[in-house]
Amino acid sequence: MERLVFGNVFVILLGTAAFGLAGCPAAACQHPSVAGPDTVRETGQARPSIEYWDRQRIGANWFNQVPTREWLEAAAKANIKLVRLAFGKWKGKRRDFLLGSADNYAGLVAEDFATLERCLDIAGSLGVRIVLTPLGLPGARNRQLNDGRPDPRLWTDPEYVPQAIEFWQDVARRLKGHPAIAAYDLINEPHPEKYHGKPTFWRQGFTEWYRKVQGTPGDLNRFNRELVAGIRRIDPDVPIVVESGLHATPWAFEYLEPLADAGIIYSFHMYEPYEYTTRRINRGRFSYPGETWIEDLGVRRHFDSRALAEFLDPVRSWARRYRIPPGRIFAGEFGCDRRAKGAALYLADLVAVFNREGWHWAFYAFREDGWDAMDYELGTVRPGDRYWAAAEQRALHQHYPEIYDPLTDNTVWSVFKRELERRR
Repeated sequence: MERLVFGNVFVILLGTAAFGLAGCPAAACQHPSVAGPDTVRETGQARPSIEYWDRQRIGANWFNQVPTREWLEAAAKANIKLVRLAFGKWKGKRRDFLLGSADNYAGLVAEDFATLERCLDIAGSLGVRIVLTPLGLPGARNRQLNDGRPDPRLWTDPEYVPQAIEFWQDVARRLKGHPAIAAYDLINEPHPEKYHGKPTFWRQGFTEWYRKVQGTPGDLNRFNRELVAGIRRIDPDVPIVVESGLHATPWAFEYLEPLADAGIIYSFHMYEPYEYTTRRINRGRFSYPGETWIEDLGVRRHFDSRALAEFLDPVRSWARRYRIPPGRIFAGEFGCDRRAKGAALYLADLVAVFNREGWHWAFYAFREDGWDAMDYELGTVRPGDRYWAAAEQRALHQHYPEIYDPLTDNTVWSVFKRELERRR
């Protein structure tokens, strides 16, 4: 969810840099909340395979700053059995978690990998499957973790794709056969378009634009082919998620090329219209259904259930054109500020589209520890002081019972609770 950059996120992310990892021995370098018996490898669970995706899967995103057993246990209790895990916010031994340095990849950081593997082991023991998703790769440090600065190198400098391949091969080699893995997602919200003259999807013409970047570092299709081929040299079976361009917009499916690989899941994200779903822009001005001002076009557009369904037409058309079955399409992220007028209906209408199409989906987000806007269990009111005190100390997971247990059902959380409950 790279587009979401908010001041309060940076206060918490950057103002609490001490994450008790530095200086501990490699074998014990685990956050205490993710410690526990390493039993999942012996459970006899099936190895990762594309057959897992043959029936519709639903779940949530986990973009937290602190990896904890408590979060995984809460997710499992809520019947969230598919989790799209982005580990980029975790505090690592070096500058960039697991990568070491996005400036020059030189192998996985052992202490960071131990933390990640421990989380996967716990997830597997709870029956939770993970879509492993880096927020950045060599040459592409995530803007939220880079003082708000974009990092275009992966999409402009040919030096970095080989490093990205090496990173994914190292991950695939170390995690091959891990039963908690549902898929590898190559990179969260790729956006080479922004560095090659196409900053908005509202003004169409992706096909014409793509001709100008074909064969260059900005060629997302080439990037996908090369990274998938690199992973396949290590693991021929693990499912791989490929996202559309320009922050995974459905409209970039226009130029997305399917891969000659039966183990690929094609993914998009949905937060549109962004001016409605984002509180700092909306500021109570827009409701759903209703008209929303579209900044890139300078016009107002009406959005309702029909408009949302039509917004996803590029995905449907692409799937029909290439005969991609519904079980290979994944709405990897979608959401709305929980306080926006009509948020519950907006979310319900999107879920209805995804279910009607038979696409997999994962909402954003479940109990995020640095940002409350899409923590739907909280309802439509401001969290109390106890919530903020725990969040600022990066200890929200230690206070789940007193913060979340007293909450009653609300309209926004009920959208997901109903879906999760009926799949028990």
